[in-house]
Amino acid sequence: MRGDTGPRLTARWLRAFLAALVMGALVVPLAAATRPRVPAPPPADLGRVTARTLDAAYAANRANAAEAARMAEDHGDRRRAAVERAMARDPARRLLVFDGRGPGRAAEVFGDLADADRVAVLIPGSDTTLDTYDRFRATAESLHRQLGSRAPAGSRTAVIAWLGYATPGTVGTTVMTTGRAEQAAPELAEFVAGLYGIAGPDTQVSLLCHSYGSVVCARTAPALERAGTPVADIVFVGSPGTGVDRASDLRTSARVWAGRGAGDWIADVPHVRADLFGTTVGFGTDPMSPAYGARRFPAGSVGHSDYFTPGSESLAGLARIVLGETTEVRHD
Repeated sequence: MRGDTGPRLTARWLRAFLAALVMGALVVPLAAATRPRVPAPPPADLGRVTARTLDAAYAANRANAAEAARMAEDHGDRRRAAVERAMARDPARRLLVFDGRGPGRAAEVFGDLADADRVAVLIPGSDTTLDTYDRFRATAESLHRQLGSRAPAGSRTAVIAWLGYATPGTVGTTVMTTGRAEQAAPELAEFVAGLYGIAGPDTQVSLLCHSYGSVVCARTAPALERAGTPVADIVFVGSPGTGVDRASDLRTSARVWAGRGAGDWIADVPHVRADLFGTTVGFGTDPMSPAYGARRFPAGSVGHSDYFTPGSESLAGLARIVLGETTEVRHD
């Protein structure tokens, strides 16, 4: 009896998920259809951004955010308008990307990108939109402060909060498939290539990929290698899986890391992959598993949304990885 526990639990989970999939297919589109779309201008036409045009790009995106805020206010969406107004009115905000249409997209820089020798790009998971952007932004601010307090003399760092794709909703059918990640991968690959064009080809770029963002990074990694713009580190933070069974399947020269807090509920998500009606559901091997082959960094006792909490073991470990202090990170 005991030997059947694993297969039975997996089969039970798949049946339950199939029921949820059917329910989500009915409910989620109807719910989305009832939410009016917020009008917004098209993104500013920036062309190829360089170190010399970086400040002009920031200013153009702030101006675009101001217009988007005005349109959202006129439409009656005060929450969206408040977020966009905050982006627009502070001349210190460095918006490298802004698009107020639909759920919204943004990439915000913390630090001097043009002069940075180490850049961390944060890729968010589900339910991250312009409406919830402030909580994502707070994680980038926290990492930037940690890097500033730890970086050795002469090291120049920058952090980017990259909301560059339509993230899946936690309640819905997309969060357990790779569809959104496959759409996001070309966008992220192009964005990383642009960073080298701004900061220089010798810049050390690290991708810090939270939750579903780890699926995005896994899909992006081979494209970065093919384009000749590989990153130094890919870090899976609180990952549900990546869509591949081994780190070597990522076809990347980057160091691959994984960390999960003891209080993270994502550990209870079954790490399986199954074909349901022609759609692959689930993301396969747990990146924390020795079979996956990632380097593991200590994340302490944090929960799923707490990896960038000031003073946490997880934040300290992430900062060490970005700074290249990998000998100080435990390789379990």
